[in-house]
Amino acid sequence: MPELPEVETVRRGLSNLIIGRTIKSVIHDTAKSFPNDDQTVKSFMIQAKVSGVRRRAKVLMIDLSTSYTLVVHLKMTGQLVYVGETRFGAGHPSDSLVNQLPDKSTRVVIEFTDHTNLYFNDQRKFGWIKLVPTAEISEMAFMKKVGPEPLEDTFTPAQFAERFKRRANTSIKAALLDQSVIAGVGNIYADESLWGAKIHPKRLVKTIKPAEFKKLYIELRSVMNLAIEKGGSSNHTYINAEGKKGSYMDFARVFRREGLACPRCGTTIIKIRVAGRGTHICPHCQRL
Repeated sequence: MPELPEVETVRRGLSNLIIGRTIKSVIHDTAKSFPNDDQTVKSFMIQAKVSGVRRRAKVLMIDLSTSYTLVVHLKMTGQLVYVGETRFGAGHPSDSLVNQLPDKSTRVVIEFTDHTNLYFNDQRKFGWIKLVPTAEISEMAFMKKVGPEPLEDTFTPAQFAERFKRRANTSIKAALLDQSVIAGVGNIYADESLWGAKIHPKRLVKTIKPAEFKKLYIELRSVMNLAIEKGGSSNHTYINAEGKKGSYMDFARVFRREGLACPRCGTTIIKIRVAGRGTHICPHCQRL
């Protein structure tokens, strides 16, 4: 599943492509990919204008002029491909990004009145697009439990540390991956930020000192902002809206670098298992 930087990369690309366009029609192949009532679609999606593209955690939201929103979850293999005066793809880098569309993986086609199209492709059929009243998005089960955005300007180090108190007896790595604690953090950026803060991922949350939480807060925001700047992680099989693979992995310090030297101390990086996930650490910098 994509992490926050990858989805933010998709959001920024689509914002430059579809805002202001009016929806002419929509077709889909399965209700699983497009679980919406036909009458609701006809009344609140057709002839609606795209007014914005937002993100919450790992979920995209395409706002419409009718006060409805298309909530999009790409899951593992989803793509959004815009085809018009130019072609832009975002998502899992299968051949559907460059092949003629629709193809066998196309689940939803949104046609705009200017005859351009937005295709939602998904090989494994785990992703979906739901049409929801904008005012009701906050009541969706996922939205009610997801934690705060780690990159918000108003999110402080003190608030960051406070969020982890609910997971005092779990490992700091497991707590970082818990979307109800902090939104959008996945395996790559958990490993990278813990390495930057010199914290072993198996340490219990209750053993982390205030100064260490502040350092972890700084490192997490730093690696995520760098990932967004670089277009996400190529390891995640995500590409940006210009069809370019993300380049963050070129700058990774510890993730997927087992057997190589730690860029800080020269000790060989190892791979262990924490919270059910492959985890990369420097055994010297991150002592348990």
